[in-house]
Amino acid sequence: MAERKLMTGNEAVAMAALDAGVLFASAYPGTPSTEILEVFSRQEGVYAEWAPNEKVALEAVVGASLGGVRSLAAMKHVGLNVAADPWFTLPYIGVSGGLVVANADDPGMHSSQNEQDNRYYAKAAKVPMLEPSDSQEAYDLTREAYRMSERYDTPVMLRLTTRVCHSRSLVERAAPERPARVPYAKDEVKRVMIPGHARLRHPIMVERLAEMEEHSNEFSFQRTERGAGDAVVITAGVAYQYVKEAFPGVSILKLAMTNPMPRGLISEFCEQFSDVYVVEELEPYMEETVASLGLYPKGKSGVPRVGELNVDNVRDAFPELAKATGSYTPSHPSHVEGLPARPPILCAGCPHRGIMYALARQKAIIAGDIGCYTLSVLPPLSAHDCQVCMGASVTMGHGLEKAMELELGESEEEERGTHMVVSVLGDSTFFHSGVTGLMEMAYNRGRYTVVILDNRTTAMTGFQDHPGTGMTLQGEPTVTVDIEMLARSLGIENVRVVDPYDLEQCSSVLSEEMNRDAPSVIISRRACVLREKTRREPYAISREECNDCGLCMRIACPALVKRGEEVTILADACTGCGVCAQVCRREAIKVG
Repeated sequence: MAERKLMTGNEAVAMAALDAGVLFASAYPGTPSTEILEVFSRQEGVYAEWAPNEKVALEAVVGASLGGVRSLAAMKHVGLNVAADPWFTLPYIGVSGGLVVANADDPGMHSSQNEQDNRYYAKAAKVPMLEPSDSQEAYDLTREAYRMSERYDTPVMLRLTTRVCHSRSLVERAAPERPARVPYAKDEVKRVMIPGHARLRHPIMVERLAEMEEHSNEFSFQRTERGAGDAVVITAGVAYQYVKEAFPGVSILKLAMTNPMPRGLISEFCEQFSDVYVVEELEPYMEETVASLGLYPKGKSGVPRVGELNVDNVRDAFPELAKATGSYTPSHPSHVEGLPARPPILCAGCPHRGIMYALARQKAIIAGDIGCYTLSVLPPLSAHDCQVCMGASVTMGHGLEKAMELELGESEEEERGTHMVVSVLGDSTFFHSGVTGLMEMAYNRGRYTVVILDNRTTAMTGFQDHPGTGMTLQGEPTVTVDIEMLARSLGIENVRVVDPYDLEQCSSVLSEEMNRDAPSVIISRRACVLREKTRREPYAISREECNDCGLCMRIACPALVKRGEEVTILADACTGCGVCAQVCRREAIKVG
């Protein structure tokens, strides 16, 4: 018997890709999908890379597939928004080597700005979609996805969710494949999507979809479990695990291929039951298909449409089913009073704290972005006004600034002092999708300030490298993109670099650049404190000089705590950045 090993779903996908003979993988890091590429990159004989963004990653993977090798792209759900342009045309041109997109949705928004359901991306693109419910299925279905990709000449979506990505279960690996590389063959009608060629390819996609539905009806991973009673539950993914626990002994139609939906299988199995239930996270994706078959399912009438499912809310959704299956409903844990709030907060010594504190005091409209620094939106810093998606800070700032100019008359515009808008984004986010925004700012004569927080890594998702770090995913030295030179090459003449630990410098440079009648870029540069190799001597508060005014608490550093009426510094948490000492007007905070 083969060895069985505990793996997360992400690890299982990576090892399945290796065992399927995948040679090329590309991704942009994003929770909950990040570890897929990290694990895959550590294997022998493969090539893996961090791309600047998900669109670039998918396009590189398409090229590798056309070059004849099996390839893998991985991204979180919002990453597929970025990659949507190639995603919708890729099925037209098909594949040479098998191509799988591992897409990780985030029900409950554990680390995301929205809760979209990417199953509709597969349906809209006419792409087959597989949904594992545990790590073993993540392994098996990844391998199956490559066979399916090559059989049907199409990319395949492997749809994961946070709970599958990060939970561990036993995985038994199968013998590895070593598929032959497909020789490159020129075929411009199939590969070059001018309108005339695309019109020829689209009917082929529709025919292929019908063929894949027949496959879905017979797909060996679709599973029927006959239990007691006249009710059946249709489910997929991690929701299957909750159904098994919430309703023991109920009949289940457990789906693993959910696009195309196995309409024949659903009709044939469910017609044996008087009551049909659908349990799925987020949108009524499966329920809509089941309803179209005239089966009158019970689904989102009870199952929450928002948030992550669990055994309790699945059981609560259908109490009649819980009662019929003899499922004991435990009392929900009561709310415990008096526990202190634990909001997310920037780390002690975070270099973003100083620049965001200085910026908040400038009274500007701050267009924020996706990164650790977004946490500065919370009091007491309260240093963000809007934030949507990766890179949007620069372009939203552009629109905000132009709107402000349109509202002001000529005389008011001449008298206006500081820029009213400042855009803030991190270094990895800048490379991801902020560069084009900066180009927009320069080309269309924006007159606002962009602050790039360069902490020399992609900190929020676990310290991945990017084009500005000088290191590849596989640990090889490479070119380091110079942000200052890049900004100047785009037409920004006023580029400044500040140390975010120096509040006086940050404040003066911000004031100067925000008063400049021209676009400007300020680069706040200091490595992420969690990656620094050196540790400074911690600070302490002199009780003789401190009057407990609480001014230092406004920087929201977790090393500063209030005990009774007194503020103190936790020596084991303090990193010695010195920002609090610069805020104190009584010079009561000193080293040692």
